[in-house]
Amino acid sequence: MTTSVARQPQPVTWPRALVRLVGSALARWLFVLVVMVGLGYLVTRVATHMWPLTVEDQVNQGFAAERTRTWNDITTFTSGLGNTGTIVGLCAVAFVVLRLWLHRWREAIFVALSVIGQSLVFLLTTMLIDRERPDVPHLDQSPPTSSFPSGHTGAAIALYISLAVVVVRCVRPSWIRWLLAFLLVLLPVAVAVGRLYRGMHHPSDVLGSVVNATLVITWTYHVVFRADLPGEPPPGGTAA
Repeated sequence: MTTSVARQPQPVTWPRALVRLVGSALARWLFVLVVMVGLGYLVTRVATHMWPLTVEDQVNQGFAAERTRTWNDITTFTSGLGNTGTIVGLCAVAFVVLRLWLHRWREAIFVALSVIGQSLVFLLTTMLIDRERPDVPHLDQSPPTSSFPSGHTGAAIALYISLAVVVVRCVRPSWIRWLLAFLLVLLPVAVAVGRLYRGMHHPSDVLGSVVNATLVITWTYHVVFRADLPGEPPPGGTAA
């Protein structure tokens, strides 16, 4: 008579956990890419002669007609909050601060993957979708990418909104939590308005970046906060 010995589950290791984490995230980002390419073809080919795309350039023209030196300077700063260098630098700082503050990796990984995922989807979308920038004077040099979607706005949403999610989960007392979250939400709004004011994107480009970043953050949140990570509290038990 033979007795079977129950196989002990293998402990979760960081290489195995990261492979699962990145694989799950990539699968979901691929879905976001499909959505974004579909929206891009809709905006640039299918619905170009339909409302509201037929009148959206009036927004850029209205901003251009009302430009002043003061607002030019203000939007230089707000638009810069979504620059690649700014986002990469702040994301690196946030990663270190979150790890040291919370003494775990989950929140830091969530913010980093949200920024990385948005950037990957953005870059691949601009490679497949070609769109000219608005026909108004541009206050910034045009990067060699399509106007759709707005990279500055998408990057700002990915970083600042993912940080707002962490703040809502982990900061106490409540008045500080909601004040910080509110301020973080305002930052991508300021970036989006600045990009429109400076003539760098159509309104539909900005809306496209909202779709991209929101989907990436949502899917990344579900992946990271349901993952088993070595030495981490179980999923669902990470709030401070």
